[in-house]
Amino acid sequence: MLKACHRGILFAALALFSVSSFAAKPSFKLCWSIYAGWMPWDYAQQSGIVKKWADKYGIDIKFVQVNDYIESVNQYTAGGFDGCTMTNMDALTIPAAGGVDSTALIIGDYSNGNDGILSKSAKSIAELKGQPINLVELSVSHYLLARALEKSGLSERDVKVVNTADADLVAAFTTPDVKSIVTWNPLLAEAQKQPNAKLLFSSAQIPGEILDLLVVNTETLKAHPELGKALTGAWFETLKVMQGESETAKTARTQMGQAAGTDLAGFDAQLAATHLFSDPKLALDFTDSPQLKATMQMVAEFSFKHGLLGEAAPSADVVGVATPAGNWGDTNNTKLRFTDEFLRLVVSNAL
Repeated sequence: MLKACHRGILFAALALFSVSSFAAKPSFKLCWSIYAGWMPWDYAQQSGIVKKWADKYGIDIKFVQVNDYIESVNQYTAGGFDGCTMTNMDALTIPAAGGVDSTALIIGDYSNGNDGILSKSAKSIAELKGQPINLVELSVSHYLLARALEKSGLSERDVKVVNTADADLVAAFTTPDVKSIVTWNPLLAEAQKQPNAKLLFSSAQIPGEILDLLVVNTETLKAHPELGKALTGAWFETLKVMQGESETAKTARTQMGQAAGTDLAGFDAQLAATHLFSDPKLALDFTDSPQLKATMQMVAEFSFKHGLLGEAAPSADVVGVATPAGNWGDTNNTKLRFTDEFLRLVVSNAL
């Protein structure tokens, strides 16, 4: 009887140890939304690449799709996720401006034609003067328009911005009243099918300014550098799998395209307008370049002008941004950081 009791205690202790061991395994949730440059994350999870790298570092990682892009960023900012895919402008104006210290772990790509200005009446940006332009106000489309006008010697005062939901832009462009829009793919490609639609300006003319990132909470990353290692390893393995014309690569891109609501040809067309940093050395060079700091200054100045850094923001440099090439803004309030720590590990084959 005593032996049986001891045996029961032993089994109970072993069971408790097993549960405790399982519970002690660090677990992380990241969110993403549909965009050509972020589809590799979904494939990485579905194919087991994320699990492979998470297992290597003794952690659990789960990617969760959020259909509404801005809502995904808001949920991350509210603490619902440890990381999220977002643009550099949104990383600055939502979590960073909101006081959430965030690190751009991976600069996955920059828009190289995925965002554009279309018109059925104007033949140049200069001809947009005095005209209404439909776009998602205060988005990267708005930033693209501001940069295009600036390059043509105009300003936003010279046009009338009409705030239009992204879901309504293509339909609006089919009507006689809407002559010009600014949007992104796949909406851009769809809108270009309209008769007389002319692409006046695209993100390919401001390369390296509209960046697509994987952002992770800085405190989480500092406490768990293994998360940064696993995510970086999974990302570059996925990019390697999808490159080229092998059957494996085509299958991977086909799956990504289908998940994004298109086919292989459609997805390849979107990728053609997306400058993916598939070579980790090139990603490292870009992250370390002075251009990144200069871009973030332009983004900050645009954001301040449009009230995106908060009503109480006294100036464009209210939020500090740290880059390997130097800092922009208030170093006592650094809330957005670009790191090359994990990229260096990839380049030196140390992951």
